[in-house]
Amino acid sequence: MTMIEIPVDLKKVDKNTRDHEIVDAVLTCRKTAESLAAENRYMDAMERIVEGLRELREFSNYTDHEFRALLVGLLFDLSEIHFQLKDYKQSEKELDTLFKVLENLIKEDAERFGKYHILAMELSTRILRSRKKTLELLVKQQINAGVLYDKVNAGVSAATERLIESLRNVGELLASTGDYRAALKFYSEAIKLSKKRAGKVTRKEVKMTIEMAKIMMRLSQMRPRAKRLLEAVLPHAIALETIELEEDILALIEILDSYARNESGWKTFLHKVQKGAKNRISKLKPNA
Repeated sequence: MTMIEIPVDLKKVDKNTRDHEIVDAVLTCRKTAESLAAENRYMDAMERIVEGLRELREFSNYTDHEFRALLVGLLFDLSEIHFQLKDYKQSEKELDTLFKVLENLIKEDAERFGKYHILAMELSTRILRSRKKTLELLVKQQINAGVLYDKVNAGVSAATERLIESLRNVGELLASTGDYRAALKFYSEAIKLSKKRAGKVTRKEVKMTIEMAKIMMRLSQMRPRAKRLLEAVLPHAIALETIELEEDILALIEILDSYARNESGWKTFLHKVQKGAKNRISKLKPNA
């Protein structure tokens, strides 16, 4: 477990005040909790984070950005720790609170807090047990993510990379369990975000599209769509001069064509067998 580092601008907190003492205390609690979590002492780590929240309640101004930056960090910590303790319901509650706090912060200062919103989206892919709920949350939060890309694309790029990889991993896991349709939804979200991050089609998007097509090929009714997808991405692979990906795409298209020929041949074969059986039965029937 790696705790999210959220810098706090101590210059914006009066040095000789109780607020400054609170900030120091909370930062110390987080640092101690991180060390404890590294030793898998999650209950002790949680106690430190709870103590940090207790200290934070005494802060003089709840609208202050430094106060809310500290709160965001503690909420990340709590959600992660409760997940490690297998208290999934509580972990999801803290994630929900985290998004509520971040929603206002990114409206006020997207450049500073944008990447934490993306990291919260990545966190959701790991801790939400319901994949349907995860997708719904991601679709909802992409409205905010779109605003962030338009304003501070460079600032959220690294955080988005983590989210993309997490979505891809979930898709890969679901595909391995046979839940192909759910897997395709996660791959679709990963590709969409990846294109948005890069501003163009790169090798990464081509590779994920090939992986997505491979999953589609496992569902006979989706094979025509898989072929169209591969044909659409082939020009990008050629333009990028990614010979290995180009060869993969051409090989998969050939396999899909082979599937189509074999399926047609199989249907013809079955039709002949059934027709032959009907004719034989008809001949065996006594004349009326």
